Amino acid sequence: MLGIPCVIFAGGKSSRMGEDKSLLPFGGFYTLTEFQLFRLNKIFKNVYISCKDKSKFNFQADFIEDIKTSSTYAPTAGFVAIFEHLTCDRFFALSVDTPFVGKNEIGQLINADKSDYDATIAKTASGMQPMCGIYHRSISEKFNQMLKEENHKLGYLLKNSKTIFVDFKDEKPFLNLNHPHEYQEALAHLSTI
Repeated sequence: MLGIPCVIFAGGKSSRMGEDKSLLPFGGFYTLTEFQLFRLNKIFKNVYISCKDKSKFNFQADFIEDIKTSSTYAPTAGFVAIFEHLTCDRFFALSVDTPFVGKNEIGQLINADKSDYDATIAKTASGMQPMCGIYHRSISEKFNQMLKEENHKLGYLLKNSKTIFVDFKDEKPFLNLNHPHEYQEALAHLSTI
């Protein structure tokens, strides 16, 4: 079990999906969020769920709600709340809609991480994966500033911070469930593993 806390980001708007993807059934669980929580609890000692409002979930977990001043659905509000809530120097961030990022990818990111950097982020041929990686407390003030300025571009933040990018050749673990057809593809892929 890994000592670094893991935070599942489940507060997105899901506009491309047409419904809240964190609540979609997945892998024998009532929700994608429960699926992620169950599998990540086998890897990490402590797993939290970042969301706008925990009342949408009908199960027990350690929730971290976005700061109340924010009406935005961007993960920036979640990062600010997480750094206020957790006392650790770093945490592993993973979007709820990436159900195939596993022990192998997580281990590679943790092994590449260095304490004098702000973040360690997965990168594939299609680009950086800002919602899959490690964020250090040293970057928290930049998140506060971004939220004040209503700037929610994680890519810009990471390019302008001390970031380690870990290259992954295989794109499959990083499949995002943004559209209904991707959700269907993920369900089909799940039945093959």
